[in-house]
Amino acid sequence: MKVVILAGGFGTRIGEETELRPKPMIEIGGYPILWHIMKIYSHHGFNNFIILLGYKSFYIKQFFMNYYMLNSDIKLDMSCNKMEVLNNKAEDWKVTLIDTGLETQTGGRVLRAKPYIGDEAFLLTYGDGVGNVDIPKLVKFHQQHGKALTMTSVQPEGRFGAIDFDSDGAVKEFCEKPPGDNTWINAGYMVCEPEVFDYIKNGDQTILERDPMESMAKSDQVMAFCHNGFWKCMDTARDKKMLNELWKDGKAAWKIWK
Repeated sequence: MKVVILAGGFGTRIGEETELRPKPMIEIGGYPILWHIMKIYSHHGFNNFIILLGYKSFYIKQFFMNYYMLNSDIKLDMSCNKMEVLNNKAEDWKVTLIDTGLETQTGGRVLRAKPYIGDEAFLLTYGDGVGNVDIPKLVKFHQQHGKALTMTSVQPEGRFGAIDFDSDGAVKEFCEKPPGDNTWINAGYMVCEPEVFDYIKNGDQTILERDPMESMAKSDQVMAFCHNGFWKCMDTARDKKMLNELWKDGKAAWKIWK
């Protein structure tokens, strides 16, 4: 099953970071968040990736074109311009990089990938969210219900800490950023059947999360896979700082690989 990753947006909400590079290339612990996402899938045996590019696509292309060399020990003989690879640390990945247009919306990007996906189910996620999602369990859930689309749903943390107090105002407990308002959101990490393409009807300008998903929901073709573990979207500079601190402190719950 192929893994399709949306990596072409402008990422404007994270500020100056994306003036220099695309959002999926912003680093956590020295590696792009895109790499972290791919490591999550690879840990579960999914190693065939299709990455949908757009804004500053050449940064992502350069990263993968140079990945083998940059993750290997090499010996150079400068007198004859000879290079010898001594120890390779590269991944067992197959990566297809597709330019899907600078202004193309999420649905349009997915539609452009159709010739590379083929007539089979595929995994789909965004290039800015990490989590310890049980991918095999997600796939099994999807296969059991037989719908066109399964999305992983999470309860995001609240923006502020909360307090628990009695009717007289006596504070009993402080809660650090509990889940907000018992709401569930689409966290990506989706499984799609080929018929998802049939719902993308406005070409490049189709926003996947609007008409296609809304139409599928009305047709009873969408299921939610509830994930109660760790998930975090790197949407702001504050999110980036938090993820880097978790990585530095050895508390990166999404690091499920060895």
